[in-house]
Amino acid sequence: MPEHLSPAERAEWERQLAILRHGTVAITPEEEFKEKLANSIRKQKPLKVKLGLDPTAPDIHLGHTVVIRKLKQFQDLGHQVQLVIGDFTGRIGDPSGRSEMRPALTEEQVQANARTYVEQYGKILDMERTELHFNSEWLAPLTFEDIIRLASTMTLARMLERDDFQKRFNENTPISLHEFFYPLMQGYDSVALETDVELGGTDQTFNLLVGRHLQKERGLPQQVAMTMPLLEGLDGVQKMSKSLGNYIGINDEPADMYGKTMSVPDELMLRYYELTTDIGPSKLAELAAGLANGSVHPRDAKMRLAHTLVSMYHGKAAADAAEQHFRTVFQKGALPEDMPEHVWTGPASASIIDLVHGTGLVSTRSEARRMVEQGAVRVNEDRVTDTQQVFAVTDGLVVQVGKRRFVRIMLP
Repeated sequence: MPEHLSPAERAEWERQLAILRHGTVAITPEEEFKEKLANSIRKQKPLKVKLGLDPTAPDIHLGHTVVIRKLKQFQDLGHQVQLVIGDFTGRIGDPSGRSEMRPALTEEQVQANARTYVEQYGKILDMERTELHFNSEWLAPLTFEDIIRLASTMTLARMLERDDFQKRFNENTPISLHEFFYPLMQGYDSVALETDVELGGTDQTFNLLVGRHLQKERGLPQQVAMTMPLLEGLDGVQKMSKSLGNYIGINDEPADMYGKTMSVPDELMLRYYELTTDIGPSKLAELAAGLANGSVHPRDAKMRLAHTLVSMYHGKAAADAAEQHFRTVFQKGALPEDMPEHVWTGPASASIIDLVHGTGLVSTRSEARRMVEQGAVRVNEDRVTDTQQVFAVTDGLVVQVGKRRFVRIMLP
């Protein structure tokens, strides 16, 4: 415990430390973090806390929010948030946790995704008190000489300490040279911003420590790396990822968000409560005890989780409506009254493949065929499993794929 703090400062230090430690996997090095936090309180100088995210997809999902919510805690405690949109690094692609090279994005894709990110961050952070940066500000002007000097600070052996690089090297899976520059560029972000603390998931540990290394090389105070858990997706196995389709997006429609949450595996429910909501440790322990002794039904706890998440990102009224929709459609088996409508301009009769694809319920005919073969398609509530079946297209015909996708056909 720092000795140079007054009793009031020490009490504030203990309060902040307890909040900021909660839910983290590692703080590296923790003693330095304690000292930085103590100096911040004593000098009344906010810590500069950085989070960088590459805009590789247009939507932020709950997995992203685990780290963003920790950033919000720093902000609520009066520290300065540095939000870095990786518009430059996104054109290379972060290889962290990848078994193969990540496809690079075009500048147009990166810019389009970045615009949606800023709007979505505002659902969690106070953007008026957030420093927003695009790392092309300092990375794009670097000369080739600058890059050579930057590269000279790291060895190949150090780069191959990364589990993903090492695994690919041992398996003779190609590693392009430009992928080695990604950790250097992310680390250089911390040099440019003179960051005190950088946040990331556990798969970002190496990149965060490179930032610490580069700051030391430049004679700057070294940042502390704070890592958060990776949230498993709806499959219960892989980390939540848009590319794997196992995600809940914070911009998902309320009914979709509610329905997806209800498909979270029971064994992960408490983890979702802890990592994605504001539930405190005592309430979480109480819920865990209730689930263990049977006084709380898992379905009820999951419905409460779904309602909480929808309320956080869409408001209580939307959460109430999404819950009613779930009860009507999934618990009672009724069709929703407010389902989307599709004006059919095709032929008077159509195959089930054409109906499912033509109404926009799936994006490709092959996906439509797969859904039919899996028994996931219904027409007027009757299951269809014959991919050759043909239907007369009538006004009001209802086509359904899975549990959450409905459309009512309207004739012009």
